This record gives sequence, C-alpha cells and structure tokens, in this order.
Amino acid sequence: MTEERHALGRRQAGLLIAALMLATALTALDVTIVGTALPTIVGSLGGAELYAWSVTTYLLTSTVTVPLYGRLADIYGRKPIFNVGLVVFLIGSLACGLAATMDQLIAFRAVQGIGAGALLPMGMTIIGDTFTVAERARVQAFVVSVWGTSSVIGPAAGAAIVSYLPWGWVFLINIPVGLVALVMLGANYHETVVRRSRSIDIAGVVSLSACVSVLMYAFEIGFRAEGLGLLALAGGVLLLFVVIERRASDPIVPMAILLRPVIGVGYLASVILGAVQFGVSSFVPLFVQGAMGGTAASVGAVVTPMAIGWPLGAIISGRLIVQHGYRRVLIAGMAAVAVGSASLLRLNAQSSLGEVFIAVGVIGLGMGLTNPPIVIAFQNAVDWGQRGIATSLGQFFRTIGGALVVALMGAILNLELAWRMGTDAASDAGTIVSHLLDPAARSVLGPDVATRAQDALASALWDILLIPAALGVLGFLVILRAFPAGSVTQLAATAQNDPGTRAAG
Repeated sequence: MTEERHALGRRQAGLLIAALMLATALTALDVTIVGTALPTIVGSLGGAELYAWSVTTYLLTSTVTVPLYGRLADIYGRKPIFNVGLVVFLIGSLACGLAATMDQLIAFRAVQGIGAGALLPMGMTIIGDTFTVAERARVQAFVVSVWGTSSVIGPAAGAAIVSYLPWGWVFLINIPVGLVALVMLGANYHETVVRRSRSIDIAGVVSLSACVSVLMYAFEIGFRAEGLGLLALAGGVLLLFVVIERRASDPIVPMAILLRPVIGVGYLASVILGAVQFGVSSFVPLFVQGAMGGTAASVGAVVTPMAIGWPLGAIISGRLIVQHGYRRVLIAGMAAVAVGSASLLRLNAQSSLGEVFIAVGVIGLGMGLTNPPIVIAFQNAVDWGQRGIATSLGQFFRTIGGALVVALMGAILNLELAWRMGTDAASDAGTIVSHLLDPAARSVLGPDVATRAQDALASALWDILLIPAALGVLGFLVILRAFPAGSVTQLAATAQNDPGTRAAG
C-alpha cells in the first residue's frame, strides 16, 4: 500500500470536510438526542429495567469495533471502510426507528454501534491522508466543533422530536443526513490503494472484544464479588490477547508501534483525557442538581462551556503546533485540563454556577488544545499502512478510559451513598437520591431526610471528583516527563526511520 496525496481544489476540499462533519454529527447527535428521548421511548415500549442497556450496548459495539476498522482500513483503504460503517449505521437507525419492543431496540442499537465505530476514526484518518500537517489541525477543529454544537442542540432537538413527532424519528432522521454524507464523500474523496495479501486477525478481534466486554460489565457491577471475579477474568483474557498478538502475522494491534514514545505516551494520555472528559460530563451535572440545588435548565447548561472551549482550543492548537511542536502545545493543554479538574474540588453546595462554568470551560479548552496534536502525532509517527490502526487505537483508548472511569465513579458513588446514609444497600440510597432529584417526589422524603440525602450526595460526589482531578495532574506529568521533544518534522522523520515502526505494518 502506498500513500498518494490528491491535490484538492478549494471547493472539493470544502465538500469533503462537510461530508466528514455530517458523518461526525450523526454519531454525536445520536448520543445526545437519544439520551433526551429515552424516557419517552421507554414509556412507549415498556421495559424500564432495560433502560441502561440501550446506551451500554451502543457504547460497547461502537468501541470494540474501532481497532478492527482501523486495521481493515490499512488493508483495503479508508473509503470502503468508511462507507461500510456509514451504511451499517443507517441500517441500524432504520431498524431502531421501527422497533416494537425494548429488546428489539437494544439489538438494533448494537447494529448502530457496529457502524458508528468506523465513522470518527476513519474521518480523522482521511483528514490525515488528505491534508498537510498545517492544514490538518485546522480541519480537525472544524470536525471537533461538531461535537460541541451537538452537545448544545442535541438535547433540545431530542425534546422537540418526541414532543411533535413519533419517537422513531429520533433515529429515522439519521437516514437523509447519512445519505447526503455518503454521496458527498464518494464524489470528493479519492484514494490510491495498492493491496497486498493479509490475513484478518480473527483471534485477536475475538479476544479483544471479550476483554473489553467483560471489563465494562465488571465495572458496571461494581465492587461486589461478581464484579471482582469478572475483573480477574478480564485480566486473564487480556494476557491471552497479548500472547495472540505477539504470535499473529498481521495483528489487529501491532505491538511494535505501541513501543514508540510518541504513540505509547499518546495512548496513555488518550486514556486519561477520555476519563476526565466522561467523568466530568457525567457527574458535574449531578453535583449541580443534587448538591447545589440547580434547576433542570442550569443542569443542561453545565457542559456548554466545555462544548465552547473545545473547538476554541482546537483552533488555537492548530495555529501553534507547526510553530512550537506537539510537546509544548500538549503541555499547555494538559495543564489546562489539570487546573480545570482540580478547580472542581473547590465546589460546594453554596458555589455559584459561574464557578462551575469556568472550571468546565477551562477543561474544554484544554481538551481542544490536546486533541489535534495527539491525533497528528499518531498519524505522523507511522506510514500510510499503519495510519488507520494508529488513529483508531487513539479513539479506542480514549473511549475505554472514559467508559471505565465513569463506571468506577458510579460504583464508588453508590457505595459512599449507602455508607453515608446508613442504608443496607446502594439501591436503597439510590432510591432516596432519585426522590431528591425529582421535585415532585422530594416532598415524600421529609425535610430531615432530604437534607441528609443532599449532604451525603454532595460529600460523595466531591470524593469521586477527586478521580478526574488526580488524573488531570497525572496526564500533565506524563506529557511533561515522557512525551518526546522535537518539531513536527523531526518527530515524523524519526518515525519513518525507525525499523520497529516499519516492521509493525
């Protein structure tokens, strides 16, 4: 396989970027719109006990398929893999829109997730193949801005759809948007791929999928005996996966590229950034509503500063990378993430929303500063034949870090609530907190129980916010101490001359 950059006219480049932004919007809006519409969907289909599975199944399938798509893209090219992922996503969307039971919806959400796993990593890889380093960060900023916009308009769009249309349109609306993206990409992106015979690492795919699935389920269960047993099982499957990959002729995760400092440290930073991002966006709104007594409107606005800060940071990052190299920009970004995460520990029941917005906005700015240099560093550290898997693994590790830390924080929160409120089970404490968060049900608790529950929730949430704060500091230290220095050109040249990297393909 060889890399060939095709000179794009201004109009053609703009249409290609628009196609990638539309595809990114599909996955971004699917998360935010569906999250808002789920209560209505459950009310229509029944099966409230399966509520979480409609989200977990999508997250699981969209995560475990990412490395496979990356490897396939390095064999067959980016365009066919992107198209396959988009078509599968649209088929899943159509099926979800026509689902008649919660069981069907969960199964079709799994299909959606299988398709979604290709869209963002393939989009970033296409950007890496098509644009120069100087252009790449700016284009990534456009794509990243879609996530910020989606997090703001998604909840409102979901509420509007279920208010004025049948809930199935939450999913069916994806189809015309996806078809437009498919046509635009087909007309404006062309690649030259010289294929050579390669085997698909089926054993690696199966063992990696099993490890991730067991690990995520273990964290969902928490610190009960079953959860600890599943953690041990996941560790065993992980060891098996490493053995399989070391022996495979064409491994799904080439171990050699993990040993490169730019990539290995970058993946570790991706895990940390994903953990901070998901941890903050999942639990800070709960702190605002449960501990600070915020309204539904204020809770919905909590993540808006992150959505604004992220694309702003990405735009700034794009201007700085070529001049100052990856490392300085990453250090600045990680410092912002660490400061913003640590600032959350100053919050208490009497804090103002302004304090929350500033902390979350600084975190978003840091995320925006770090994302482009990390992705570009992955792409420049390998040749064309490894760029798909290198980019995809960055997204994979980021998602895994986020999913695992959210599950861990949730498990600790349940244990702390049960302990602080003196209940026998986390479910009892959870019921009380649910009443606390529902204005209509809060009166059932009585003033004394409500006050005690609010104090317990505030203390427990403060404790678990120590996790993203500590991880933010750790991420800063990792980049400061371990990420190699050098300009973009120097690090790319070093990567191309590294025999271990070439062997990894």
